[in-house]
Amino acid sequence: MNASKFKRSTPILVAIVGGSGSGKTWLAERLQSALGPDAVRLSLDDFYRDRSHLSLARRARVNFDQPKAIDWGGVETAVRRLAGGWTARVPRYDFATHSRQKTGKTVPARPVVLIDGLWLLRRRSLRSLFHLRIFLECPTRIRLRRRLERDVGSRGRTAASVHRQFRDTVEPMHRIYVSSQSRHADVVIRGACSPEDIKRLVLRIRAGICPN
Repeated sequence: MNASKFKRSTPILVAIVGGSGSGKTWLAERLQSALGPDAVRLSLDDFYRDRSHLSLARRARVNFDQPKAIDWGGVETAVRRLAGGWTARVPRYDFATHSRQKTGKTVPARPVVLIDGLWLLRRRSLRSLFHLRIFLECPTRIRLRRRLERDVGSRGRTAASVHRQFRDTVEPMHRIYVSSQSRHADVVIRGACSPEDIKRLVLRIRAGICPN
């Protein structure tokens, strides 16, 4: 789809929310691929607060599964810039060291902005910026399996530490802060996201950016 086909003057912002391991990044990637170069993707994960001033032992004890682990001021600044059709500077986060990398990245303005994250719908000031809010409702056992695959495979974690964190913080924080956000969603996808689900979402987004 070419940029010339877009009739909307302001970008469409899409929030993709769900628990850890629910498939947020996977869905965002599929939507971006389907929408082509007119879509850009941003992740709430980039905005975890920098912990480089703490010792490694203290960093390991931080609860990263509650909203205050995020730099919300930075999130809103970036999202509002993208909503206004401007580029945004975004930090890069290193999960292995729980710290921000020295150089950030520039997210270009696009007609569609896809943003995935655990708590995007909790804050009213941020929630109001989204034109489409998607919530992924995924069984605990599947989320744990995916978390194990990701954290052991790419974040240098041990299976035992992943299980312990999931039991002690991920699931308790999910019940308190994540699951209730489904009431703010326009679309709730339960279980596996099917090709038909993706097609329907793409059609809905295209209808928003190319109104009749």
